[in-house]
Amino acid sequence: MSAATLLRDVFGFDGYRPGQQEIVEAVTTGKNTLAIMPTGGGKSLCFQLPALVRDGVTVVISPLIALMRDQVRGLKEAGVVAGALTSGNTEEETDEVWRNLENGTLKLLYMAPERLASNGAQRMLRQAGVSMIAVDEAHCVSQWGHDFRPDYLRIGDLRRDLDVPLAAFTATADEETRIEIVEKLFDGHAPTIFLQGFDRPNIHLAFAAKDGPRAQIINFANARKEQAGIVYCGTRAKTESLAKALRDARHSACHYHGGMDADDRRNVERRFQQEDGLIVCATIAFGMGIDKPDIRWVAHADLPKSIESYYQEIGRAGRDGAPAETLTLFGPDDIRYRRQQIDEGLAPPERRAADHGRLNALLGLAEALHCRRQNLLSYFGEDPAPCGNCDLCDKPADVFDGTTPVRMALSAALRTEERFGAGHLIDILLGNMTEKVAQRSHDQLPTFGVGKEYSRVQWQAIFRQIMGHDLMRPNAERHGALRMTPKARPILRDEATIDLRRDTIKSAKSGPKIKQMVSEEDAPLLSALKAKRRAFAEQLGGPAYIVFNDKTLIEMAEKRPKSLDDMARIGGVGTKKLDSYGAAFLAVINGEAAAQHPQRQKLAGRNDGSIYDRLLETQATLSRGPSGTDKPMSCSASQLAKVASQKPRDEAAITRLLGDRAADRFGAAFLDILRDA
Repeated sequence: MSAATLLRDVFGFDGYRPGQQEIVEAVTTGKNTLAIMPTGGGKSLCFQLPALVRDGVTVVISPLIALMRDQVRGLKEAGVVAGALTSGNTEEETDEVWRNLENGTLKLLYMAPERLASNGAQRMLRQAGVSMIAVDEAHCVSQWGHDFRPDYLRIGDLRRDLDVPLAAFTATADEETRIEIVEKLFDGHAPTIFLQGFDRPNIHLAFAAKDGPRAQIINFANARKEQAGIVYCGTRAKTESLAKALRDARHSACHYHGGMDADDRRNVERRFQQEDGLIVCATIAFGMGIDKPDIRWVAHADLPKSIESYYQEIGRAGRDGAPAETLTLFGPDDIRYRRQQIDEGLAPPERRAADHGRLNALLGLAEALHCRRQNLLSYFGEDPAPCGNCDLCDKPADVFDGTTPVRMALSAALRTEERFGAGHLIDILLGNMTEKVAQRSHDQLPTFGVGKEYSRVQWQAIFRQIMGHDLMRPNAERHGALRMTPKARPILRDEATIDLRRDTIKSAKSGPKIKQMVSEEDAPLLSALKAKRRAFAEQLGGPAYIVFNDKTLIEMAEKRPKSLDDMARIGGVGTKKLDSYGAAFLAVINGEAAAQHPQRQKLAGRNDGSIYDRLLETQATLSRGPSGTDKPMSCSASQLAKVASQKPRDEAAITRLLGDRAADRFGAAFLDILRDA
């Protein structure tokens, strides 16, 4: 049966959406294909339709059980023999899949990437007559992407093993991610690539600073009564409390998060599909499996984790092409939380630096000067005209030439060697004589006190805009410090100017003071120490506190020990833990820790350690004798450690430890050190 006939008879469409036909034809003819299509652009049809035209089974790798169940249900209702092998299956569902595989009627088999880890699954696919692999959410293969799933890396091996064509689909892939998809899924051999525009012109874009966020969300919902919507929340607890607040405001609302029972989650998914006007307050676990065309609005109660996540989540709205609206709330605590998530990750520094860059891009969208859609689409490599369908096209922002304050901030960072975070730089700009400023003589800098025109919270707003313009990024290797990007240099050299939003600076105000475990300056280092602790805990297979408790890590972050001796003075760092973990945690704090002999390491944190160091220094001076012409001689590290810890008081005692020859060379000088100790 032809694709056109199946399109009409099975899927009920008289024609393709823009861009679908070319992709369907490429996939049907067996070309390796990568299609980047906007969310809601009809990706699933582009592999489901070819699967029906082609002989054999198409295996679909998809990241979420909800998404698979939803698509299988839709295909079955259309008369297609499809099934999924997931951990959420009933015994009857699994038996049906095997039965249809054995009798050769199954056309689409959905699987989670984690299932590919099983040798049995790969053997089954070899025997099942698989003729094509389709990969949904292909960006999950990218270790640089916003949603990396390690098991996606197995798909390339599966393609080679089965020797069948592969069609990969995603809605969110910048150029860096596209390169990695080609490398990991297609062995670097370029597939046929379809890159469609990312624009969803029917979706109205809006951002707002948090100012009573619960009321802001309820008011947004009140203006859209009886319309289906999703509210994305940063925590599970917030999904529950916000859903209750919406119900109290007489909305039909429920919550959804990964901590719920599978049956409860399925019930919410079913209700959302079937009920009109239901609002779901959810974590990002919700939505990828919901192909509901008439979601009229999406709100973010907290800042998303990246610009890709934002694009994907707002793309759940208005899939029917009718007008849809969005609202994204953001505040300083959101940004701090997202930075902390990055810093506490176990990714290498270059990956964390890239993630901070992605977060900067999202801040740039939140603090955009002009049309938001232009800002969003330019991130994905497009160059559109102003859209007329966003809050900044509706009401332009109050913009001014902010070159002078930006240059002040950059200059303060440069003159302090890019070693500090925004808090300390703001103290310098405001002329605050803090202990930290005094210790480092930063009151002598030309930039000390030049920024008194703005208050502290206004400077914080300026720094957020500086980050949004990607002029500075957190230094992934020097925790808490801001480092300038190449974009900052022309502004510093007076070769370029930059505009800022006056409205967000004017309206900046202190929110409720949230009790932090450490100061804002020390928070990124504490996050990095927690990441190192988690890595050790995972190796041990035990809880994190077995390595060090929070109190110990907080003291490390605040005191920043520079040596094993300093580290040994931190509460909770005993001899065994110093030996096991000391150097690794010092490396997090200061870069690579200096190597130290095990005998010296045992004395760390005690006066004996400093005695050992003086003995070693004196030995180096006398190694060739008082005249410097004798035959070289030295004591072992073990001998020096014994002298430092036992502290002999006369020549006889020191001779017993060192032997006659060494005592003759070093004894008198060593005794002088011990008498002074």
